[in-house]
Amino acid sequence: MIESGRPWLRRRPGRGRLVRLSPVILTVVIASLAYATPPEMAFSRLLPAAPALAAAMWPVLPTVLLGTVCLLLMIGLSLVFPDLGTWWTCAGIIAVTVAAAYGSHLRLQRERTLLQVRLVAEAAQQVVLSPLPRLFGNIEIESLYLAAAAEARIGGDFYEVVETPYGIRMLIGDVRGKGLPAVGEAAAIVNAFREAAHGESGLVGIARRLDASSTRYNASFPSDGPMERFATALLVEIPHEGGRIDVLNCGHPPPLLLNRGELRVLESSSPSPLLSLAELIGDDYSVDTFEFTPGDLLLLYTDGIAEARVRDGEFFPLAAWMRRQPPLAPREVLTALHRDLLRHSKGRLDDDVAALAVRLRGPRGAQSP
Repeated sequence: MIESGRPWLRRRPGRGRLVRLSPVILTVVIASLAYATPPEMAFSRLLPAAPALAAAMWPVLPTVLLGTVCLLLMIGLSLVFPDLGTWWTCAGIIAVTVAAAYGSHLRLQRERTLLQVRLVAEAAQQVVLSPLPRLFGNIEIESLYLAAAAEARIGGDFYEVVETPYGIRMLIGDVRGKGLPAVGEAAAIVNAFREAAHGESGLVGIARRLDASSTRYNASFPSDGPMERFATALLVEIPHEGGRIDVLNCGHPPPLLLNRGELRVLESSSPSPLLSLAELIGDDYSVDTFEFTPGDLLLLYTDGIAEARVRDGEFFPLAAWMRRQPPLAPREVLTALHRDLLRHSKGRLDDDVAALAVRLRGPRGAQSP
């Protein structure tokens, strides 16, 4: 699920059509007032406003046609009220219609450009955030991505899941910064993980290769600001037979594990360096092992979820929210998280959001389709 972090609005039926018809409605209202009121009130002088409004939502030809209708209405009103100053108003209608048609043309060009940019962004998203299979043996996995900007489809958050001879290996992380450099570093880290996950026997080896890839990218595309660019990352390995999970945390928010209503925060016993900072603070990586039994729900997430807040500064209570969740499938859990997160933040996310929900199915669940 990849969505824009904007609120779900229930629009009334026909509301959009009413807005699009507003230039016509405005024309009818002005013409009616001009006909029904004394000539001294000169409501007819407002007719140029109709094509000006149409330029904001209509193509060029309908805008010109509406301007022509307004011009004909003005000529008709002058036959009823000879002292309206018809020629000055007609000149205003013609001038505004020409300007409105040009404005409509420019708006359509910008919309086409924005559409192309969004298509390119979606193509980049397919590279960094490729669709995941929902079932790896008896392990169910579902993903969620929310872009903070309505115009964007991808940011610096990333995730990936691969099946290897060593088990199911997962990655989730967040690049410090915004824009194309952050997307580029995220792509470099994800691509490095896709290769290293199959070639390295342990998570420490994978982490070192991710750090090397991030460091090379930052050396090739240095940060514009005074601070170095870096990334947090969380590596998780689940053996094919289940029973445990191995976690290596490079400065990322700790995962949450829900077991029969009891919530555990899987904190690392020793912190590991953030990606691209190992040369500065050392490459002493630590792997922690936790029990993972059938029915357990594991949530991996980026800080955009834990730090989502409303205007009064109240953060989204992720741990408390997780404790209240019934035993649901990962997809249903992330659907509820999506809904409640946007509801809490009033539909305004300050940061991108990524999450992976993982559940180990029991013997009975493994037989179901």
